[in-house]
Amino acid sequence: MLDFFSDATRRDPFPAYDQIRRRSPVLHDPRSDTWMVFDYAGVKRVLTDHAAFSSSVTPAPLISKWLIFSDAPRHTKLRRLISKAFTPGMIAALEPRIQELSQELLDQVIERGAMDLAADFSIPLPMMVIAEMLGIAPRNWPRFREWGDVILKLSYTIGGSPEAMAVVAQGFRTVTAEMTAYLKDVMEQRRRIPGDDLLSVLAEAEVDGERLTEEEILGFFQLLLVAGTETTANLLNNAVLCLIENPDEMEKLETSPHLLGSAIEEVLRYRSPVQWVFRATKQEIELNGHTIPAGELVLPMIGSANRDLRQFPEAGRFNIAREPNPHLAFGHGVHFCLGAPLSRLEARVALSDLLNRVKELRLRSTEPWEPRQALQLHGPARLPICFKPGKTAAVPA
Repeated sequence: MLDFFSDATRRDPFPAYDQIRRRSPVLHDPRSDTWMVFDYAGVKRVLTDHAAFSSSVTPAPLISKWLIFSDAPRHTKLRRLISKAFTPGMIAALEPRIQELSQELLDQVIERGAMDLAADFSIPLPMMVIAEMLGIAPRNWPRFREWGDVILKLSYTIGGSPEAMAVVAQGFRTVTAEMTAYLKDVMEQRRRIPGDDLLSVLAEAEVDGERLTEEEILGFFQLLLVAGTETTANLLNNAVLCLIENPDEMEKLETSPHLLGSAIEEVLRYRSPVQWVFRATKQEIELNGHTIPAGELVLPMIGSANRDLRQFPEAGRFNIAREPNPHLAFGHGVHFCLGAPLSRLEARVALSDLLNRVKELRLRSTEPWEPRQALQLHGPARLPICFKPGKTAAVPA
């Protein structure tokens, strides 16, 4: 049985995906007791058939109150609440600030001719954006990032040894206690003096006529902290990897910058930042000739679905002009990622800034890159790159 959780496979799972998808698009892993779905049609069904597949799963019971692990009607009500901060107008209004943060980060490293793209740019940019949306003071940003790193490790409780699970769980409990104490003070301040940030929205919010509990607010905070950073960070890192590995496409983008939006969509398909998500069967299900019993944990393998030849001609080719491109990188159905427009905007601003300010972009090392900590994420933890500094950033009018 292939170890999908090894570093080598996580760097390049796509040959394994292709082989399994051809042989048996539904696979049971007895070690983790999970069912994996690999084909596009099957994955899309798991993501959209809410009568058969539940999102109310607890891969790590410590995060069972997160929005993404809930079903209707409560999911509908909670999502409607948080979506107030992700309207098209509010996202568009963030662009000048994202531009400012992007330029500030690049200003710190551009003259060196080298940087760790992940540590210096891809991770801090979306972290700063979501922190400001939450109303987190800059002095707390380092602690904010440390909390996110601990939460990412929760995926290692899947099929892990009891010892490993205990260590991860204890780390998370410690961080949860810190976050709870922090939020208690902050939420008291927001209730006294509301602002226009997300925590103020949560402080005043009601569901079914009742205020959110401390546990529910903590769940929102943890989810936004991780999801608001990781998807965009991996999208940016993976975009640079794709362009360096495909110099013809890099040249095409340089000569046709209007293709940047299409290029971002192709990165999302070709190297999906989130490779799989969690679902559970509500009843016995027949899928691709396999019977999945009720109550089983199912992993729709988004990264595999986005390489399915039956949906994407030349699926193994990175093509920044691909059209159409109905990838599932942000999910599908009622759980489609609320932050998708923000992630796309951050990627467009950040990649435009980066590619306009560097020349001859290349990797600094031939060593295999280390994957990000969460098992379901695809992208490097560190990405040392070098380049020739190009033109300076444009000065805002």
